[in-house]
Order: sequence, then structure tokens, then C-alpha cells
Amino acid sequence: MPPRRALLAALSAPFLPALPAAAQHRAAPPPPLALPAGMSPLRDGAYRVAFLVGQSTLQPGMAPTLAEIGRRLAVAHAQGSGRITIEGHASGPAADASTARRISLARAQAVRDALVAGGLDETRIDVRALGRTSAALDAADILPPGAARAGERRSGGS
Repeated sequence: MPPRRALLAALSAPFLPALPAAAQHRAAPPPPLALPAGMSPLRDGAYRVAFLVGQSTLQPGMAPTLAEIGRRLAVAHAQGSGRITIEGHASGPAADASTARRISLARAQAVRDALVAGGLDETRIDVRALGRTSAALDAADILPPGAARAGERRSGGS
């Protein structure tokens, strides 16, 4: 330890309570987000963003919240640990898989762009266009590192 740090540590030691080493390096978790209508939390820190049927534009009020999620993901995974996945879903058209896939891709890209606006590095985001699935969702899911993908999630809690 440099002499100045040793002196400062010695002087401040009687006045500061000792913290466990792990607590000294952890920042306080950010407060929970107030999610706008159409957004909901999923397990493992994931989020679901709802879209209107046949639409791929974000609903009003979602962009600032998604930007904040992007900022938080960028800070939480600052060393580039892990990738964020965005899965786009579409409820239809049931008879046209190509159109459903294009809609789901556009939805995932809209969410990606909002996360990037918050500071998340675009190169850390994987976009998956799922098209029409058996769940027939009009949504995009944001899956941080470690969160289960749509096909891997257990039915029931989310």
C-alpha cells in the first residue's frame, strides 16, 4: 500500500465501522423499475415487452424504461460478461410463417435499439426472431446473461 493510503487508512480506521471485504466492493442494487403498461418482469431478471397485434413499434412510454434497463445491464455486466438475448414473438398470421418471423424480428430490433439508446453495447445483444410459437405471443423478451430462453422456461411462474 502506498504511504499516503496507509496513513489515510490508519487515521480513518477508528471512525469507520469495518465492512466485510465483499461488501466494500459491491454497489447498492438499483431501485426496482416502475414498468409502464405493457411491460412485465419475468424470472431471472428478464422482462417481457408487449406489442399490439401486427405492430412492431414500441408502445408509448416504453422507450425510456427500456433505455434504463439497457443502462443497468451495461453497468451490471460492465466487463462484457455474458450476452443479452432478445427473443421476438408474433401471434400471427398463423398461415404465413414468413410474415410472423419478420414481425418478431422487427419487434426484437425495436427493443434492441431502445436498450442501445441506454448505453448497452450493441455487440453484446443477440436477436432471435421466433415468429409464431405455440404460445402465440405479441411480445419480445429481454433475457440477461443466465436467464432461461423461452423454450427452456418452466411453465407456471412466468
